[in-house]
Amino acid sequence: MDFSLLLVVAVAITGLIWGLDLVWWRPARQRQLASTEAGTTEGLNEAARHKALKEPWPVDYARSFFPVLLVVLLLRSFLVEPFQIPSGSMRPTLEVGDFILVNKYAYGLRLPVTNTRILEVGEPERGDVMVFRFPDEPSVNFIKRVVALPGDVVRYEDKQLFVNGKPVPKRLLDPTPPAEPDEWLLEERLGEVSHRIYNNPRDPGPRVREVVVPEGHYFTMGDNRDHSNDSRYWGFVPEENVVGRAFAVWMHWDGGLPSFTSVRLIH
Repeated sequence: MDFSLLLVVAVAITGLIWGLDLVWWRPARQRQLASTEAGTTEGLNEAARHKALKEPWPVDYARSFFPVLLVVLLLRSFLVEPFQIPSGSMRPTLEVGDFILVNKYAYGLRLPVTNTRILEVGEPERGDVMVFRFPDEPSVNFIKRVVALPGDVVRYEDKQLFVNGKPVPKRLLDPTPPAEPDEWLLEERLGEVSHRIYNNPRDPGPRVREVVVPEGHYFTMGDNRDHSNDSRYWGFVPEENVVGRAFAVWMHWDGGLPSFTSVRLIH
């Protein structure tokens, strides 16, 4: 289900009904009332006047819902959109059930539904946690970390990420063997961004030979490096698929009682 399309259609329908009432149906009701009153000697009482001018139920609903739907559409399309994390590919940064906020303005203003950028504001940077439309199925939203930009040379081998020929710095945070053998916690640094990742040094995992990121594309990876379906498997993210930058977690819900904690910024 494309919620953006449904929202646009709802705004269009309610706006059309309300607009037709303003320019056509309401004046017609007023003319009918004036004609009826002119044919009487005593005029109509207040109840009769109210009944004659009463809006049909579709107009009443449209007038009530149109402003609300329009505000939601504008906020969701151009400023902030909420998402829920459905998988563990971004652990430990994001857990399954986290509700996040995505800045739709950070990477430029885009039209709803078509996702066409109409105003350039900024571009994704290395280390950003980015939401985008999955290139193989654009109706599905993915969230991954941007590890390489257009023109960068990327290589991933023996659990080590290389960007432009240099290994991305990382260090083991806890030398104690974890309960889950594939969840060794490390800190990685991409540009100015330090973040935590999970790695299993005993599992060779996927290998990416040296590739150049094409212009207008990005290379993304999940922080849960051994459990993430990302650019290592299906390739680059086109610029036109970019949705926005995730910047905060505001709620967690894993099927039990929702957990409303203080807003946690995403790094």
